[in-house]
Amino acid sequence: MAGYLVDDTRKVTTHRLFEMKQSGKRIAMLTSYDYTMARIVDGAGVDVILVGDSASNTMAGNVTTLPITLDQMIYHARSVTRAVNRALVVCDMPFGTYQVDPQDAVRNAIRIMQETGCDALKLEGGVEIIPAIKLILDAGIPVMGHLGLTPQSINKFGTYAVRAKEQEEADKLRSDAQALSEIGCFALVLEKIPAKLAREVTESIPIPVIGIGAGGATDGQVLVIHDMLGMNQGFSPKFLRRYANLFEIMTDSIGQYVTDVKSGDFPNENEQY
Repeated sequence: MAGYLVDDTRKVTTHRLFEMKQSGKRIAMLTSYDYTMARIVDGAGVDVILVGDSASNTMAGNVTTLPITLDQMIYHARSVTRAVNRALVVCDMPFGTYQVDPQDAVRNAIRIMQETGCDALKLEGGVEIIPAIKLILDAGIPVMGHLGLTPQSINKFGTYAVRAKEQEEADKLRSDAQALSEIGCFALVLEKIPAKLAREVTESIPIPVIGIGAGGATDGQVLVIHDMLGMNQGFSPKFLRRYANLFEIMTDSIGQYVTDVKSGDFPNENEQY
């Protein structure tokens, strides 16, 4: 299937993302958690598909991302990769799979890659997790970093408010971004930080920077698919642009189906054998 507004249908790789940054081409990234959605997202021309641990919220109804397990992330990522032809597929390493011991981290990372067929992994955190990232990179597995608001640390933050507004935290984010770039991460997500800081980081490191709630100066953007399609109605952060209202469309369609079944209108004579 040809991509929507995409002329180059070659498989997206980490190197191609680097080339996109060098040439000033913006990177479009969205989440997906299942085969059907991923097939649509990939066919529409998205460059990177993130199998996010946000599946804990959108698919399982948990309040945070913390409860989702390694086995569950593998299930979602395997479902997604079966559908994708063009996009780079990145899988989140879930909470507890890389923070305790670097050796455990690389074992878990290898298992995800072997059992899902995804292209890369994403880990939240800065210099504190560099030993784990280094071992994963040494195993030949591409790593995307994630700084700013890191949802796996929500209990530490105690709030989903904008991060790095104060000088000390902003300075740490800058140094963390530099360290992640230097160690060999192929890209970096910046979540919910001041736009000015995101611009500074984007211009200071050679790897692509993907923003979510980080302004328009990053090399690309990412949103949760259920949010941008308007399937979730209770989540309305400032950075979210809704491109559809599927909640209303789906509710109306399902309601009409219920009406048709109860009235005997469905199935009609043309809808039976």
